[in-house]
Amino acid sequence: MLLRGIAALLGPDLTYAPSVDIRTEGGMFAKIAPRLAPDAGERAIDGSGLLASPGFVNCHTHIGDSIAKDVAAGTGVDERVHPVYGVKSRVLGGTDPGQLAAFMAASCRSMLAGGTTTFADFREGGIQGVSLLRRACRGIPVRAVILGRTDAYQDEGQIRENQPPEAGGALGDLLEHCDGVGISGANEHSDAALAQYSKTSKLRAIHAAETDHSVQESLRMTGRGEVERALLARPHFLVHMTRATVPELEAASSISGVVACPRSNMVLGGRMPDLRGMVGAGCTVALGTDNVMVNSPDMFREMEFAWKGAGGGLAAPDVLRMATVNGGRVLGMNVGVIREGAAADYILLERHHVDLDIMHDPHAALVHRAGPGSIRAVAVGGRIVHGRA
Repeated sequence: MLLRGIAALLGPDLTYAPSVDIRTEGGMFAKIAPRLAPDAGERAIDGSGLLASPGFVNCHTHIGDSIAKDVAAGTGVDERVHPVYGVKSRVLGGTDPGQLAAFMAASCRSMLAGGTTTFADFREGGIQGVSLLRRACRGIPVRAVILGRTDAYQDEGQIRENQPPEAGGALGDLLEHCDGVGISGANEHSDAALAQYSKTSKLRAIHAAETDHSVQESLRMTGRGEVERALLARPHFLVHMTRATVPELEAASSISGVVACPRSNMVLGGRMPDLRGMVGAGCTVALGTDNVMVNSPDMFREMEFAWKGAGGGLAAPDVLRMATVNGGRVLGMNVGVIREGAAADYILLERHHVDLDIMHDPHAALVHRAGPGSIRAVAVGGRIVHGRA
């Protein structure tokens, strides 16, 4: 397929090109240049009036929470989402699996309609939970990165005594069914358990420094910082880091990245992540929408909140990179960027949509004015999967 004369945000810097031709072949961006001649039999689409952006990469979700939207609204993070005693675990445990899969599928369709072409989900429930998410995604052409969990948590005594985990075999079995592990946090695991995670060959991620309470709990139980202990798992990325210190952010700069969830952090922890500080410390920062229980999985809303919440500390292109290019880097995937050789996942936006016209600054327009209603089409692997071209 050939998009002709289209405005586009190209490459890792999201460089604005007012008119360019984009050819896709075999699910990839094959050629990007001005005035390409159509191949014989190739479908050519007039791109005038459209803006092509990379598809969004939502690097942290819990879409199992789709069944519990706004349950216990107004309570704290532990009351709502603690993996052992939070209301979320009770709701998920008491829900019929078929009903849960249906609600997760609805969230997948919502993400796709909003321009998210790849998402990474922390999926509770062991192998059964992973299988349920795969069932939910069946037939929905969104790229799902499933980070499973054994749901084996250790108590304070086991952590203090540094007892090894009892679920070693369970972890190996789990990893045969998913793309990696999404660890709840250092405060539910001993050093020995975290070290076991570090030896797994697939993608590793862990929540860290989300709240003052979680930071203080780590110090109280072990005498060491939560981020320091989380890094024992050798994660590819850390999630939240809202309470991380500058030295902790600098330590995190050596891994693939940090995933910030500004809307969730404000609701559950009462503080914006220091996105500018993360970037200044050398971290690759990506964005996630976190629990569907708390937020809609809408990356347009996440970008706007992040940009305005940074109080002028970030430029619009920086935030858009967090939602696209950086997400691909953090997940180690060839997505989130319009360049030759990358997966052809993209969004086509109506430049003259009432919310965008007149578009003086395309990066700012996408970050704080665009929304699902301004999308003409969404493509995954070069195929239009939502809307029309």
